[in-house]
Amino acid sequence: MAIADDLKKTLTDPTPLYFAAGTADLAVQQAKKVPGLIEQLRAEAPARIEAVKNTDPKIVQEKAKEAQEAVTAKFAEVLTAIDPKKLGETAQDLALRGVGVAAEYAVRAKETYDKVAEHGEQAVRTWRGEVSEEIVDIAVAVEPAAATPAGASGGTSAEEEAAGSDEEKPAARRTAVRKNNTKKAATVSADES
Repeated sequence: MAIADDLKKTLTDPTPLYFAAGTADLAVQQAKKVPGLIEQLRAEAPARIEAVKNTDPKIVQEKAKEAQEAVTAKFAEVLTAIDPKKLGETAQDLALRGVGVAAEYAVRAKETYDKVAEHGEQAVRTWRGEVSEEIVDIAVAVEPAAATPAGASGGTSAEEEAAGSDEEKPAARRTAVRKNNTKKAATVSADES
């Protein structure tokens, strides 16, 4: 049973879809920046090309030789500093550090995944034109008087009954609204005759 429950939970969890939507929305946001970057590169390109043309190849070769000599000297220094006894301890220490760093990156990846999924959920709500839950909660808190007059009438209206059973029968509510409209239309046509 636990496997079936886990499978059901996995298949009904919308987080991966929100992650995909968030990734797509972030990609669109970054793609909107591309034209500006292209214009910037177009503006900077002539100066950079001119700088490369004016560069003396001998100076570049000298800098490359200096860098190569520095790397060779550093490598030789590292090789002479290696102690075979400490090498095992260092390897074990590095392995433990690697595990710690991997765990830290896993936590960061999960946090980033959750942030992108949350961004995706907001993007989906925006795409659908839905109002944020927080805004609805604020509206209910600010305008509680709007809900009280309907309940103050003493009896329950057809709309309140339909809203109460909204989860069970969503079609019943729609039918009731249509019948009311039909009666109004019949009354209007009877008056016209």
